[in-house]
Amino acid sequence: MTDEDRRRANRLARTLGLASLGLGIAPLTASDVVSRICGVDDSRTGRAMVRLVGVRQLAHAALLLGSRLPGPLVWTRVAGGVLDLTTLGLAASNRTGLRRNRALAVTAGVVGITAVDLYAAVRGIRRRDLERVRRSTVQAVITVNRPRDEVYRFWHDVENLPEFMIHLVTVRDLGDGRSHWRATGPLGRTLEWEAEIIDDRPNELIAWHVTHGLIAGNSGTVGFTDAPGDRGTEVRVTLHYAPPGGAAAAAFTRLLGEHPDQLVRDDLRRFKQVMETGEVVRSESAPEGTLTKRQLRQRPAQPMARGALR
Repeated sequence: MTDEDRRRANRLARTLGLASLGLGIAPLTASDVVSRICGVDDSRTGRAMVRLVGVRQLAHAALLLGSRLPGPLVWTRVAGGVLDLTTLGLAASNRTGLRRNRALAVTAGVVGITAVDLYAAVRGIRRRDLERVRRSTVQAVITVNRPRDEVYRFWHDVENLPEFMIHLVTVRDLGDGRSHWRATGPLGRTLEWEAEIIDDRPNELIAWHVTHGLIAGNSGTVGFTDAPGDRGTEVRVTLHYAPPGGAAAAAFTRLLGEHPDQLVRDDLRRFKQVMETGEVVRSESAPEGTLTKRQLRQRPAQPMARGALR
């Protein structure tokens, strides 16, 4: 959000503050008139609620007109609007005739006002704050019993990555640090993107970001350091990503065992196997190797009942 956008959002918030001032004064100085307009003049509780709305609107006005950065505070008006709509809905359901029609008409007006409040509230949030909410970070580390230069060279050749990254179908080196990736996503969906290496320090670090495709904007680093005690190389992966479909999609893929947290750790275990043995360890019971989906179905061992083997 630019400075000019922020100023516009704050001006709109202050305008809504002035509106709150007017909406607060009227119910307190002419509560009988306002309650009649709202169709709740037949109820002592209804008239009391009108006065409480006036007090709340004055509180909104104080917040929005007294703050140096009122944009994010518009969310208080949004919350108040939802409360008003709930109250008016109950009032309309308990009334008939003219009073019901008045309550419904006021409800329609409050819907419009709340929509404006919501628009202003969203405008008042800084873009970098939204990015912070949407983006996630995964970190994983593993020790590989091979020399650092050998580990770095294998990873640097991006066409080697499908050997241990189980969801990758192909990675094609396009030259100049660019590459084209094709992978199988959740529920068998095919994903394609292009990535670019933005930092390359031999035997130390490779950093990249995605430039085109569904996951454009994702980025990551892989660092290589000597492991303590001459035990080989410590490989540390950091991935910054925004899951397509947002938090709901991320939760669903976690249920499928395909959340990036688990994928990165699975991939690093397979990378260790490839570097140390030349292949991913497989067995007759798991010919495809270590799959996240298979691990999802695993359960802790349980003691057998006494006499079960008899």
